[in-house]
Amino acid sequence: MRIVRACAELGIISVAIYTDADRHALHVKKADESYNIGSDPIKGYLNAHNLVNLAVASGCDALHPGYGFLSENPALAEICARRGIRFIGPNAEVIRMMGDKIEARKAMIKAGIPVIPGSDHNLENVDKARILAAQIGYPVMLKATNGGGGRGIRRCDSEAELLKNYSRVVSEASKAFGKPEVFLEKCVVNPKHIEVQILADEQGNVIHLFERDCSIQRRNQKLIEIAPSPQLTEAQRQYIGKLAVNAAKAVNYVNAGTVEFLLDVNNQFYFMEMNTRLQVEHTITETITGVDIVQEQIRIASGLPLQYQQENIQYRGYAMEFRINAEDPKNDFLPSFGRITRYYAPGGPGVRTDAAMYSGYVIPPYFDSMCAKLTVWSLSWNSVIERSRRALNDMTVYGVKTTIPYYLEILGNADFRSGHFDTSFVETHPDLINYDVGQPPEMLAAAIAAAIAAHNGL
Repeated sequence: MRIVRACAELGIISVAIYTDADRHALHVKKADESYNIGSDPIKGYLNAHNLVNLAVASGCDALHPGYGFLSENPALAEICARRGIRFIGPNAEVIRMMGDKIEARKAMIKAGIPVIPGSDHNLENVDKARILAAQIGYPVMLKATNGGGGRGIRRCDSEAELLKNYSRVVSEASKAFGKPEVFLEKCVVNPKHIEVQILADEQGNVIHLFERDCSIQRRNQKLIEIAPSPQLTEAQRQYIGKLAVNAAKAVNYVNAGTVEFLLDVNNQFYFMEMNTRLQVEHTITETITGVDIVQEQIRIASGLPLQYQQENIQYRGYAMEFRINAEDPKNDFLPSFGRITRYYAPGGPGVRTDAAMYSGYVIPPYFDSMCAKLTVWSLSWNSVIERSRRALNDMTVYGVKTTIPYYLEILGNADFRSGHFDTSFVETHPDLINYDVGQPPEMLAAAIAAAIAAHNGL
């Protein structure tokens, strides 16, 4: 939907793809053209050759990979290049380099970007992992070399945990990314997760659009994102922005990308990874800067230079994005798929909703549980919190459980409201899950009807 809207504003015809499982999705309805790519809800989206063949057959000039499935797969970019289709993203060589965490580390070290202490190559076996962990000290992180999106990661606080988790990470890496390679890093305990949005064109111009704070996360999956970070000084903001630009220049990056860092308790930044695609949370950067990142992606892929220079980029106020997931926080965040019986999107000043759902839509069980993104902007930190509470209370989703009530609890928490938190926030605030669950109107009506029937002896 986000890409369809950008195309519409640029006067570009959009072509959507879908499987039998998501044939009623909004992007199918809103795109100018749409094509079925099969009955299998997963394999259809993972067949790069078929996708590019369809792009050619339907007369497309370019392919936007979005931020899931093959979005960071170098094979898709390579096939696009062979078939004369513009891939809206960096070239395959850069995707491959930055997708390989070992190669990315080497490139950053060469560019003078601080990296987390760890292995300089893939681990051959668990014994090599044990020896290295003993050298750099526990806790350590086992990570899939070709991973991303918070998957294929395990923290190990002791040798026993390392021995137990090694085969699990190898298995997760093989299943999720098709490659079993893993590496090891020193665990930065309770860091702040700070990422920087960059844009780079084919003419060698690179700019940053400031940072996002992604510290509110659960099991390495982001829940709430904030731009700019309320936790950085202006000097830190300028420093990390320059680091991100230098990182992009070091690998000859082109198009939109995100350089992710960890900030430790000693205020030291460490490069973590680079996402070679559009981020889910790009909306908050757009909100504070006024730059349409998706349109810029399309312009860059067309060979056009950036419309902006660094001195043109300013930010105003604060923005927060809430990932509205079809999950039940009170039941260990288990997915809650099914029919949306009623949906109302909030509005008003500073409120933006990007959604994949509508009243009557059935959320299928095959894909990610995120069904909407709520982005809220205001001039100050305190006012964006209050506006977010209003917008979340206005948002109506019945038929499935969502993370909305949990986010309201977070917004009311004193630690969060102080603007000082790190990646341990969710696990160190288990009490936030103890909210009351209200009954939707249709359930209350059914209960009243049942009570009346019982009273009348029916």
